[in-house]
Amino acid sequence: MDGTIDLETPRDRAASFEPQIVKKRETILAESLENKIIGLYGHGMSFGDIAAHIKEMYDTEISAATLTAISDKVIPLVKEWQSRPLEPLYCIVWLDAMYYKVKEEGRVINRCVYNILGINSEGRKDLLGMYVSECEGANFWLGMLTNLQQRGVADILIACIDNLKGFAEAIASIYPQTEVQTCVVHQIRNSIKYVSSKDQKAFMADLKPVYQAVSKDEAEHQLLELEEKWGKKYPVVLEA
Repeated sequence: MDGTIDLETPRDRAASFEPQIVKKRETILAESLENKIIGLYGHGMSFGDIAAHIKEMYDTEISAATLTAISDKVIPLVKEWQSRPLEPLYCIVWLDAMYYKVKEEGRVINRCVYNILGINSEGRKDLLGMYVSECEGANFWLGMLTNLQQRGVADILIACIDNLKGFAEAIASIYPQTEVQTCVVHQIRNSIKYVSSKDQKAFMADLKPVYQAVSKDEAEHQLLELEEKWGKKYPVVLEA
């Protein structure tokens, strides 16, 4: 049964009775709604939209204060996850940022999420951290790398990044032995930005065998063929 119901909680003189299904002073069935509310909030719905959805589905009024209290329950769990100890060695770590839009004080603004994904010595992927900022910058990444070190990461074999200015230097200051590589996706984007739009499809078809090669020798062979075909028209791309 959904909707509003009247419930009389039994009392005892010693105040030792603790109801389990609907706890004392509980105005909504948190066990059944909390996970749904947090899930809706995680998908980007505003408190107003969530309240309207709960009203439509369960015929239950829920205030913004209650929604805030429920959503705030995940904050300690998030902080605990962000500060958890990490393994001492990761073979490959990808560091990249993504942008998304949020509504703040009636305005739509951009926010940046720093994502750090690693592969440990057993080949298992692990999301090492996610951090929110207003924009991407090497100084912020330096703080995130310091945080990884404080949480137990002693060494990274390969760091895969974009071409953000100062990023490689930030990595070297914390992990001087780490080999820094440009992410294939970012490298491809950097390559085709110099190619005319009418040639991009054909150029990409010839570029893919370079990155999909099974060995270094094969990649070098494919790169030479690419240079023979496109080198004269787009020399800057081949140099990049």
